[in-house]
Amino acid sequence: MKAEILTIGDEILIGQITNTNSVWIARQLNLIGVHVIHMASVGDNDWAILNALEAAATRADLVLITGGLGPTKDDITKKVFAKFLNTELVLDKDVLADVSAFFTKRNKEVSQLNRDQALVPKGCVVLRNKNGTAPGTWMKKGNTVFVSMPGVPYEMQGMMTELVIPKIQKDNKLPYIYHNTVLTQGIGESALAELIEVWENSLGNKNIKLAYLPQPGMVRLRLSGSGDNEQALKKKIDGEIDHLKTLIGKYIFGYEHYGEETPTLEKIVSDLLRERKKTLSLAESCTGGYITSLLTAIPGASEILKGSVVPYTNEAKHKILEVDKTIFETVGAVSRECVEELATNVLKKFDSDYSIAVSGIAGPGGGTPEKPVGLVWLAVATREKVLAIKLQFGDNRQRNIIMTANAALNGLRKIIINAE
Repeated sequence: MKAEILTIGDEILIGQITNTNSVWIARQLNLIGVHVIHMASVGDNDWAILNALEAAATRADLVLITGGLGPTKDDITKKVFAKFLNTELVLDKDVLADVSAFFTKRNKEVSQLNRDQALVPKGCVVLRNKNGTAPGTWMKKGNTVFVSMPGVPYEMQGMMTELVIPKIQKDNKLPYIYHNTVLTQGIGESALAELIEVWENSLGNKNIKLAYLPQPGMVRLRLSGSGDNEQALKKKIDGEIDHLKTLIGKYIFGYEHYGEETPTLEKIVSDLLRERKKTLSLAESCTGGYITSLLTAIPGASEILKGSVVPYTNEAKHKILEVDKTIFETVGAVSRECVEELATNVLKKFDSDYSIAVSGIAGPGGGTPEKPVGLVWLAVATREKVLAIKLQFGDNRQRNIIMTANAALNGLRKIIINAE
């Protein structure tokens, strides 16, 4: 089954709100075996909505529409929907009772605008709204089913979960869709593609799709497939991931199973430390406390985090963490020598089991020919040793901070695992 998601509202097109509805609906459809082939957003304009509905009917078996069902004049979806379906709006007594009860319960008067929300296209299946006043509708034109739902996320999600998804599953024999995503860090998209080119080319014959999903400092590789046998499908895709491990295992730090929360490096590292009853301290110069903020956003951070220092100036590095002044005079703060001392001394200061130290030129200014913008040194220390790494990123300050954090956390993850 091919589906299209259509969101209606000027507020989306002018960037006033984020279109979270389409993302949520797409995820739910994928989980039940429906292929989403197109998404679109249109404004509160009858011509634009009609064109969007007509176009959707040419390519999709199922069109899910959200927005424009409110009581005000700019909410025109129902009228346009009725016109598209060559029908008229009629009063639904059950919906009127729902609307009246909604306002009576809140000691509010039911206005004519509120009563008009009980108007629905004649001949539709009415989807009653338990969480609001705007009903949803389900109708078929030709070979395409059209489902209209409220734009308020809470109301739409309740209607989708309780009514729409069960009806889709009841009315259709759907295949299984399975996604498994490999999370990598420490290698760019193009370099990764070169390493796995032969393996990637073999996936086409197995009806498995591979997608590259890059973000600052990491690349996610999503393998997807569909079929009638759920277990056989999972076995096939998971088998390919086992093969992938032999090619790029040193870059893999985790896996994302579709429909579940994506594991982050900070969560993975926090869990590793917590499981082993180990602690961490940090000295963050160029990241300005960003790594610490990632870790402290996770509940229970006090169990693994001893403390953090942001020694941004050379004077602070010397006074707070006792970095030798001669380092600044000879090799500078962005150097192996500096981050090694920062990591060693912050570990001692907080008496932690591990430490991270970073120093770099985040940009966009401050670089030199010898030390360009994006140059970063980081170090991870234990009570026995310290490992320093030199990295060269670009000239975008925020991206450099994020990539430094990812590299530092992944470096710590590897050291924790290798310690075993």
